Amino acid sequence: MLNRHKLIEDVFAPTADDVVLFMVDEPHDRVPDHRDWQERREMAQEWHESFNAFPVRLLPTYHYAATGANNGDLPQTGQLGEQEQRLDALLDEVTIIIAMTQYSATAPLSRLIRPYAPLRVASMPGVLRRMEETALAADYREVARRTHMFAQDLTDAEAAEVIFSTGERLFMDLRYRTGHADDGQCHRDKAFPLINLPSGEAFIVPYEGEREGEPSRTEGVIPLLEDDELYHLIVKQNRIVEVRGDGPGAKAFAKYLEDDPARANIAELGLGCNDRAVVQGAVIEDEKAGFHWAYGRSEHLGGTVGPDAFKKPENVVHQDIVYAPASPIGIQRLTLHLPGDEEVNVILDNEYFFE
Repeated sequence: MLNRHKLIEDVFAPTADDVVLFMVDEPHDRVPDHRDWQERREMAQEWHESFNAFPVRLLPTYHYAATGANNGDLPQTGQLGEQEQRLDALLDEVTIIIAMTQYSATAPLSRLIRPYAPLRVASMPGVLRRMEETALAADYREVARRTHMFAQDLTDAEAAEVIFSTGERLFMDLRYRTGHADDGQCHRDKAFPLINLPSGEAFIVPYEGEREGEPSRTEGVIPLLEDDELYHLIVKQNRIVEVRGDGPGAKAFAKYLEDDPARANIAELGLGCNDRAVVQGAVIEDEKAGFHWAYGRSEHLGGTVGPDAFKKPENVVHQDIVYAPASPIGIQRLTLHLPGDEEVNVILDNEYFFE
């Protein structure tokens, strides 16, 4: 059972110096509402009220029109209570943002908040009330320990080799990159002042080949299983160069990449390590349960592909694909290759090696 007061204290350590803003996205003609989204807005109001127990200044909830795409750029204006308001005009005074949204605002917020220390953000796209009994109820001290351990492993590694439960292999080039920990801590002294919540993953952006004369070595085959249709993504030099399959899913994904080639970038390797996370179809929690990768935008995680790489703003995306226990496809083995030909197995038969 979640102790929400304790979670807020552990994650944010709020003080009388803090000004708190909740953000929610709203459905509209092009993006219809649904039950989970309605419940999320109700949940945001409940959490908003919970902050009344802390000595903070609590602003009205900021509502804005949904972007319709995960990590698409946010509209410049929204409604602060009953008043129209530019979001950037609030950032000089706000110190804590909690974004309980349908479409992830993690990437645009990470870019927007950089000049505004000590502003910190918890992005909660797709959060559901049931997560208060699972991933949100984790021991976040243990979550932090695991994420920092894996983040250091990713930093030390030159490459990762993934063997999927269906037999395909993917080699991921990790040179010139640093691993990061989404550890559930969002205090004033946080070096990277943005987390996802629920938290619990270490992540890194594969090398994207931006150095002249030095292409990325990321290559291999990624299996995707959607609606009982298995198809394959062929990866070379850190890009999806071909979609193999004759079904409607394969054809639709190939067209999706053709419409905007920036979507084909391999943007993340993630290791979810929240032991209370359960795979039930909500990416914000699913990705905390095990291995995942992402395509599209990467600059908010330490890569080089940002919104300017896409043909138009509505095409901007960062989408995670999860291969954790209870996912349709899992991981037979994940090995990190360290300098000096040293190898470390991180996952074997869909199970982590924890220290």
